[in-house]
Amino acid sequence: MKQAAFDSRGSHIRWTEVPGAEPARVYLHGLGSMSAVYHAHIAARPELVGRRGLFVDLPGHGISDRPRHFGYTLEEHADAVAVALDRAGVDGAELIAHSMGGAVAIVLAHRRLDLVSRLVLTEANLDAFPPPTAGSSGIASYGEDEFVEKEHARVLEAVGPLWAATMRLADPRALHRSAVGLRHGSNPVMRSILESLPVERVYLQGELSGELEGRESLEAAGVRVVTVPGAGHNVMFDNPEAFVAAVARTG
Repeated sequence: MKQAAFDSRGSHIRWTEVPGAEPARVYLHGLGSMSAVYHAHIAARPELVGRRGLFVDLPGHGISDRPRHFGYTLEEHADAVAVALDRAGVDGAELIAHSMGGAVAIVLAHRRLDLVSRLVLTEANLDAFPPPTAGSSGIASYGEDEFVEKEHARVLEAVGPLWAATMRLADPRALHRSAVGLRHGSNPVMRSILESLPVERVYLQGELSGELEGRESLEAAGVRVVTVPGAGHNVMFDNPEAFVAAVARTG
């Protein structure tokens, strides 16, 4: 395990790492998740072994610190990841990022393009104020203290055992603030940033999640949009073969 202090009070962002060739692949998880849980089985596939891989847990999640004073906006998450990559000596990395982690990756590329050479985004949040059915919208609909003191346990029951297995490891206050930050989005908004970035961009959409809104505009901007058959939001679990092919540039 490795770590880097990401604020003036010594709070640490942490990651686990496998050695290999550069450029590194940096894996970022979604809201209430952990990077290794969602991506280690992908990085271990024969098509992807041999490359350096970093499994970074965002502040408030997994093995990283969860400071009470931190805001947990997309920009703050992105800056914390940048600190980790600087400490790890990483630049020009491929970011493999899921859901909220995809939004963080987009903002990171906007703020520190030197750190990013390629984005592989899995159902990343692209717009502010997602529909009420989105997990982040449900969490953000509560006040912070209300969520922490009353609703956190109920939400863990409602999301099901797989998501709850990692969500219960996230700090409830950090989880709420991250959901609020995701709901507010970035400025400029993530979709606009993604369309303007001068790096290779791949967007994976699970077939079971329905058609990606604004797909034509993304493709016109050079984003490769891949609909993954038989997959929902967690493409890396539902169809790992297609996920690996997209990361490895073979599919």
